[in-house]
Amino acid sequence: MLLSDDQRLNAMHSSLCLTLSLLLAAPVAAAPASPPPARTGLIVVSPNHRFLQYQDGTPFFWFADTGWLMFQKLDRAETERYLENRRGKGFNVIQAMVLHSGADRNFYGASALTAGDPARPAVTPGNSLTVPGEYDYWDHIDWVLDLAASKGIYVAMVPSWGAVVKRGQVNEQNAAAYARFLAERYRNRPNVFWMNGGDLQGSVQTATWQILGRTIKEADPNHLVTFHPFGRTQSSTWFHSEPWLDFNMFQSGHKRYDQDNESPAAKGEDNWRYVFEDYAKQPPKPTVDGEPSYEGIPQGLHDPKQPKWKDCDARRYAYWSVFAGAFGHTYGNNAVMQMRKPGGRESSYGGVDYWYDAIDNPGAGQLRHLKSLILSRPFFDRVNDDALVVNGSGPKYGRVTATRGSSYLFVYTYTGKPFALRLGAISGRQLRAWWYGPVNGKAQPMGLLPNTGTKQFTPPGTPAPGNDWVLVLDDAAAKFPAPGSVPFRAR
Repeated sequence: MLLSDDQRLNAMHSSLCLTLSLLLAAPVAAAPASPPPARTGLIVVSPNHRFLQYQDGTPFFWFADTGWLMFQKLDRAETERYLENRRGKGFNVIQAMVLHSGADRNFYGASALTAGDPARPAVTPGNSLTVPGEYDYWDHIDWVLDLAASKGIYVAMVPSWGAVVKRGQVNEQNAAAYARFLAERYRNRPNVFWMNGGDLQGSVQTATWQILGRTIKEADPNHLVTFHPFGRTQSSTWFHSEPWLDFNMFQSGHKRYDQDNESPAAKGEDNWRYVFEDYAKQPPKPTVDGEPSYEGIPQGLHDPKQPKWKDCDARRYAYWSVFAGAFGHTYGNNAVMQMRKPGGRESSYGGVDYWYDAIDNPGAGQLRHLKSLILSRPFFDRVNDDALVVNGSGPKYGRVTATRGSSYLFVYTYTGKPFALRLGAISGRQLRAWWYGPVNGKAQPMGLLPNTGTKQFTPPGTPAPGNDWVLVLDDAAAKFPAPGSVPFRAR
C-alpha cells in the first residue's frame, strides 16, 4: 500500500513520540511539585478581555480534564479517587455533563428527570445517602461540587449534551425552566462554570441554545458561561457577540492533518489557528481549546485500528494553543472521559484501559508543567509574537511558536530542531536563558547573552517529533526564579 506524505509523517511521529517521552522522563524526571492550597471563588474575565482571574486579580490558568461522565458513573469513593488524583496533578477544572443521554441515572440509580422531562428535575426531600429514596441525582451533584471545592477544583457543568438538544428532548418549550432550575440551585457555589452546548454546532437548534445561555446568565450572573461546539468548530462562529457568552471555546478535535479534508479551510492539527481567528473578532473575548485530541483515543476518533494519540500530542496541542494566546487548556483521555470500568457498557472509541489506570497516563502528569511555566512569569501582558522567529515558523510539526510579556519570552518547538530568533523585543540589556522541558518541568540554565541582533538556538537531544522544548529568555535584571518553579508575584 502506498502511503501519503502525511501518513508517513504520522507513522514516524507515533513511534518517535513514545521513545522520546520515555527517554526524557526516565533519568531526569522531576519530583511532582506540591499542589497549591485549595482555592475557589468567583472567576472573572481580566480587564484586557484575554484571560481569566480571581476577583482579587490573581491569575487563573484554566487546566481542565474531560471527566464528562463523572456525575453518572462514579460513586462517592471513586469520585474522591478521581478528584484527588486530578488535584495532585494540578488540574483546576473538570468538564462534566449534567445530562448526557436524557435518561440519565447516577451510580446510585437516581434519575435526573421525572418522566424524561427537563422541566421537571427529579428532586426528592432529604439528601441522606443511607435513607432510601432521599439521595437524588441532584444531591449527588451537590456532594461532588462540595468535594471538588474542597480540593480547589471547579466544575464546568454542561447542562445538556448536544444529542439531547438535537433530538428535541431539551427544546424551546422546556429549556428555560430547566436552565432556571440549574442556575438557581448552583448560583451560590464557589466553583462553577457553565458550559452551554455539547459537541454540536450552534447552528443546530440555535434557539434552544440561546434560551439556555440567556436564562442561565440572567438567573446566575456571577458564573462565567461558554459554549462547547462540535469538532473543528468554534463558539465564536455563532455566539461571539452574545452577552451570555463570557469566553469562547473551540474543539480542535481528534483528526490528523490527512483526515481533516472536509473543508477548504480545514485546520487539521493546527489548533493555534482557532486562537488567531478568535483574537481577530470584536469585542475581544478569551478563548480556549475545550477538546483537543485525547490521549489514548484513535486518530480520527472512530476507527480503533488507527494509531492512538499519545502524550507528546497532548503536549503539542497544549503549547501550540496557549502560546497562540489561549487562557488555558483542556486535556482529555479516552478511558477517563467515558469513565470506563469493569461491568459497564461496551467501550467507545476502541478504549481498552479503565479510568482508574488511565488517570496516570503520562500526558496527564506532564501538562501541569505548562501551567507552572505560564504562572511563573507575569501573566496578563503575555501575547503571541511568532514574528520573532527568523524566516517564520515551519509547517505542521515544524512549527516554532513564540509568546512573550514585556520582560520574558517563551519559544516552543515540538521537534527540537535549531531555530533563530530576532532579539530585542523584551526589556533588558542582557537576557538570562533557559531550556525548559515539557516532559519533566526541569529548567536547564544556559547563562547570559546580549539582547540584540539575531541568534540561533539548538535545543538538547536529537531533532524528532516529540523532542519538544521551550526556550525561556528573561530580562536578567528582573531576577526571575527558574521557569516553572514558583508562581510569579508582583513586587
